[in-house]
Amino acid sequence: MSIFQAKYRYIYIFILSLYSYLNIKFTESDSLFEGKVADFNLVIAILIFVSLIWEGNRLLVRFIYKEELNGKKHRSLIFHFLVSIVWVVFISFLGDLILGPLFSLEGSFVNTLKLMIGFTFRINLFLHCINAIVYYRKQGHDYQIEAERFKKQSAEAQFDALRKQVNPHFLFNSFNVLSSLIYQDQEIASKFVDQLSKVYRYLLKNQDNKLVKLEEELNFLEAYIYLMKIRFRDNLIIENSITPESRSQYIAPSALQLLIENAIKHNEVSRKSPLAIRLYNNQLGHIVIENNIQLKEQQEESSNVGLNNIVNRYSFLSKENPVIVNSNGKFTVKIPLINVEES
Repeated sequence: MSIFQAKYRYIYIFILSLYSYLNIKFTESDSLFEGKVADFNLVIAILIFVSLIWEGNRLLVRFIYKEELNGKKHRSLIFHFLVSIVWVVFISFLGDLILGPLFSLEGSFVNTLKLMIGFTFRINLFLHCINAIVYYRKQGHDYQIEAERFKKQSAEAQFDALRKQVNPHFLFNSFNVLSSLIYQDQEIASKFVDQLSKVYRYLLKNQDNKLVKLEEELNFLEAYIYLMKIRFRDNLIIENSITPESRSQYIAPSALQLLIENAIKHNEVSRKSPLAIRLYNNQLGHIVIENNIQLKEQQEESSNVGLNNIVNRYSFLSKENPVIVNSNGKFTVKIPLINVEES
């Protein structure tokens, strides 16, 4: 984009010519000519020079910016200005030859030429300064848009990677439990398969969704909790006190399931030390997941699918990040509920 190619350039040419005329009259610069110059002749001369400078630069733009020098447009700006000086000198020389006799300008050809070059050079320099300002402002705006585009693409890619992470241990452990149930209790095994299918149906359905209704997440969570209860029996206690009023709001898919899985993964779950997990909502619009801390002596190798996944996903989804508190023998995570307008 160049000011020389502006849609309403003729209006700008007229305004610049008028300003130049008023400036000359205010500073009495026309007295530098040897002999008085009629106001009408001065206006016509200024209008001709400004028009030639502008249109000459507009033609130069077509050739100079067609192929940017070394791919760097700021070098083209400099080259454009240097070439325009040649054009300014040429039209000043031509103007002195034609307008001098036509307007009966007195004085030597050289002195008149100097005055004309001084005037046209200032006009040309002014226009190129404005052109550079417009260019760099637009370039800064374009860079900002491009940076935002790349940032968005990068964020989307990172979010997709986070969203599609699946803990292979969950599937492996589920099949181990299922294989045991088949021999022990076929009826429970059948229900286990049914709940397992619900879990993976939900995961497949929402693998491309950024948000789901809390109601859907809780329905999925029931199936997941059933699987965990079959696996750990009474050694795992899960209390769900989330009120119905908040269930129409939105949450990141599998966020609650990952937090329960994270608690089970890092803590001992046994008859001697049962793990208690509580889910409830507070008055600040969070879903709170709280468990007692009884860390395993030997921790499993982390697959980065738990807490980090949720924190990273919420950095893309909401202005409010999850709150993590580890104190008084309890590990608490507060997940913000999201309104559709916010997302």
